[in-house]
Amino acid sequence: MQFEVWAPQAQQVALRLRDHTHRMVRDAERDGWWVVSAPAADGDRYGFLLDDDPLVRPDPRGRRLPDGPEGLSAVVDVEALVPPERQQPVPRIPLQDAVLYELHIGTFTPEGTFDAAAALLPHLVSLGITHVELMPVCPFPGRHGWGYDGVAPWAVHEPYGGPAGLARFVEAAHGHGLGVVLDVVHNHLGPSGNHLPAFGPYFTDTHRTPWGAAVNLDAPGSDEVRAYLLGSALAWLRDYRIDGLRLDAVHALADGRALTFLEELAAAVDELAAEAGRPMFVIAESDRCDPRTTTPRAAGGLGLHAQWNDDFHHALHCALTGESQGYYADFARAPLAALTKTMTRAFFHDGTWSSFRGRTHGRPVDRRRTPAHRFLGYSQTHDQIGNRAQGDRLSSSLPPGLLACAAALVLTGPFVPLLFMGEEWGASTPWQYFTDHPDPELAAAVRAGRRREFAAHGWRAEDVPDPQDPATRERSCLDWSEPDKPTHARLLDWYRTLVRLRRTQPDLRDPDLAAVRVAYDEERRWVTFRRGDVRVVANLSAEPHTVALGRNGVRVLAAWEPVDHPDPEGRVHVPARSVVVLGP
Repeated sequence: MQFEVWAPQAQQVALRLRDHTHRMVRDAERDGWWVVSAPAADGDRYGFLLDDDPLVRPDPRGRRLPDGPEGLSAVVDVEALVPPERQQPVPRIPLQDAVLYELHIGTFTPEGTFDAAAALLPHLVSLGITHVELMPVCPFPGRHGWGYDGVAPWAVHEPYGGPAGLARFVEAAHGHGLGVVLDVVHNHLGPSGNHLPAFGPYFTDTHRTPWGAAVNLDAPGSDEVRAYLLGSALAWLRDYRIDGLRLDAVHALADGRALTFLEELAAAVDELAAEAGRPMFVIAESDRCDPRTTTPRAAGGLGLHAQWNDDFHHALHCALTGESQGYYADFARAPLAALTKTMTRAFFHDGTWSSFRGRTHGRPVDRRRTPAHRFLGYSQTHDQIGNRAQGDRLSSSLPPGLLACAAALVLTGPFVPLLFMGEEWGASTPWQYFTDHPDPELAAAVRAGRRREFAAHGWRAEDVPDPQDPATRERSCLDWSEPDKPTHARLLDWYRTLVRLRRTQPDLRDPDLAAVRVAYDEERRWVTFRRGDVRVVANLSAEPHTVALGRNGVRVLAAWEPVDHPDPEGRVHVPARSVVVLGP
């Protein structure tokens, strides 16, 4: 077996395989690369020695870290992960028809493993989900965490089940007709267990980010760093047969090249999809409000297939809750007007003043050339729940009727819907920020930083959950007894009804943003929108309201509370905190 590693600054490199040391030699054809051949089998531990440093470091491209980020790598027989006889047919569902479900392996079940999560996939099938979006699964310190402080972009967190567990999960999902999207983090690595700087210029002080030195995408040595990240991204799609990637916070990728890393990645994924003969897509998280992120490369854009739309979330959140702190301030002045703008033009900030940023922000979307499925719409995500002081979901403060309104506005709205695990039954469990750092100094710093952050917003330290307390993670695990309880079961049935309507009503998958028509009454707190022949009326107020739809011949298709068909004048009476979907 050939072992290789990029270590351009080293004068000598050795491979430590089991208990033997093998001197490596420079690759004559690749600058900075070292190679050696040695007999090895699946599971064998190995690492690299750099110059006179006695520390044996794991392989930057290692597929498995069985003892965690500070331990050695282990050989993985990639071809044996998914042997042909175990491969399930890959679902071929286009993004335009997708309903995604964001899932965190560590809290989806109390066990927190791929296999335990796979056992509950029938629930997602009955809900009507098309794709499971896994939060990051790369190794991170300790057993439990969100996954955004991973340190090995080619490997899989061992407590979840390691590479073999991920492969089993993907095949189980495919067997149920579900696609799998994986959240990957290229903008930083975690603070603990990161050995990359010892090998080469993976980071650069040319740019600074909230996490310190930036990942090196444009400074000297960046060709190999980009190839490293690109290779890891393609490996998930190729070797694990994953169907798409979600890229974390692409606005934090400091990249001044003419050909950006994001454009290079999108092109490589498109090429791999064509080669494999199956659909693959890349979804960005970006707060730039820049339509060029998803504009096709032929038209001068980066060519990513879709992006999260936080502006839609913020407008919807303000309309539902009345909150106005922080970045909600811009949306809270007239939340239904903001919601209308996002539902018809995607971005609220399209060159408008942002009080949170203290400057104008964003760029308009060309609705004639930009389909609605370039954007994901949602009322809750891991960020929007977990980054609150107590990780409280909408279900902790809103009555069921407003939860039903939120579901309808997402699932019948113009964007590709994204649900966060448990929202479909109004889960009572919070989703809080939790960590498991073995380093006591880092653990204390994280705890203090979290409390300091929320103290600025008036929270007492004792009211902010301790991220290091195991109980914080335990509180965040879903309670799977809830979906059978009457209140939760009613909301779950409503979600299933809405997903079924989205699948059976072609107008609800129409990509034409310019065709969406919205009317609202800010004072009376109702909003109605039309997509083709389908109308949706949401009454967010505590009073019933009659809304005039005009003479349109529509009938009630689904309603949270009992609603009569429109009268001969086209008026529909909607109870307080309720929503109705109407169609031909």
